[in-house]
Amino acid sequence: MASVSPGLFVRQVRQELAKVTWPSRRETTTSLILVFVFCTFIGLYFLVVDKVLTFGVSLIFGV
Repeated sequence: MASVSPGLFVRQVRQELAKVTWPSRRETTTSLILVFVFCTFIGLYFLVVDKVLTFGVSLIFGV
């Protein structure tokens, strides 16, 4: 494996970072809101499934 000097490494990292297309503030905000909404729905779904399964098990075993 070839050895790379720290200066060359930093220059290569800067070149790669210049190629990155960063999202706008609006895109970031929209994505953040969608993630929160999705997580909320998934959390509520698992809450309902857990309550239904708990009720079903308590009916079966009479606990």
